[in-house]
Amino acid sequence: MNNLMEDSRWNLSRVCIGGMAPEFDLMAFSGGDFKRVKLSDYKGKWVVLAFYPADFTFICPTELARFADYYGDFQNLGAEVLSVSTDTEQVHKAWWDASDSIKKIKFPMLSDTTGSLCRDYGTYIYQGDDAGRSLRATIIIDPDGIVKAIDMHDNSIGRSVKEVLRKLKAAIYVSAHSGEVCPVEWEEGQSTLKPGVDLVGKI
Repeated sequence: MNNLMEDSRWNLSRVCIGGMAPEFDLMAFSGGDFKRVKLSDYKGKWVVLAFYPADFTFICPTELARFADYYGDFQNLGAEVLSVSTDTEQVHKAWWDASDSIKKIKFPMLSDTTGSLCRDYGTYIYQGDDAGRSLRATIIIDPDGIVKAIDMHDNSIGRSVKEVLRKLKAAIYVSAHSGEVCPVEWEEGQSTLKPGVDLVGKI
């Protein structure tokens, strides 16, 4: 087990689709101040966790600025966005002060300095030049704390915030419409499917 924990190829996660999202209690920079943030604070709301490797980097500000651009859309869906890195809340503030892109952010920027949250969610990097940082990952959690979507990839690949928003809308729709599913590239307002024997072999 120790060898696995030290090998960057093995991210031992407590997260699985349909399982409970691990609780957390971390400091954050939010609203121009420092505060504690817990997952349980958002019970009854959808939560989007946006993990990223580090402040003062390159792809990360482009992603977080785009989350800031769409923050109102997430809020209108009853969702909260929480960004997560292993930087301190003080570094988050310094980045917010220094960058016009980051200054647009109104959602909480969580500080996972021990890497405990990243370990729980399987995003922690154990070896290599990025050891101690997080992989680029997005987790969508429903109002009951159930994990509905996980997207994780190499840190050289930026995510699409529009796609995160689309997935959230799909998750909200199927949650509210039992028996329906969203087909490929489904967008809000488009037709859904009702799986059943009549559809077998006809799609």
